[in-house]
Amino acid sequence: MVKSTRHAKYELYYHIVFVPKLGGSEGSADLAEQGSAQHRRSHLTGKTKERLETIFAEICEDKDLELVESEVMLNHVHLFIGSPPKNAPSLIVNWVKGISARKYNQRYDDRVKWTRSYYVGTAGSASKDAIERYIAEQEGGDE
Repeated sequence: MVKSTRHAKYELYYHIVFVPKLGGSEGSADLAEQGSAQHRRSHLTGKTKERLETIFAEICEDKDLELVESEVMLNHVHLFIGSPPKNAPSLIVNWVKGISARKYNQRYDDRVKWTRSYYVGTAGSASKDAIERYIAEQEGGDE
């Protein structure tokens, strides 16, 4: 659905995926002990999953983002978020990962930490007709 700000019409949606850090203690010794990513501690289940979904919704509401869909999987998170054009995709990811870890770790005894990496892809499109309608609407001048 096309949305509006004072000066723009937009339809921007991002598919964001990120994973938790390896379980256990911090540091390179931990990585050697843990081995490959297939041994990643899967802890995004049960209450942790429910709590994270609530926190993601809170963040989106606070930051004026549209949380279209969230799926907390066993060892990764998928979010589908709509945003005004003023927010860069990297900023949205930083908000979601940083604020969610901080809120979760302040509220609960168990800890959540995210890796620094993430995937973000765009979704949504403007058809030729939508662009033509927008241009026709603008013929009244810049008000």
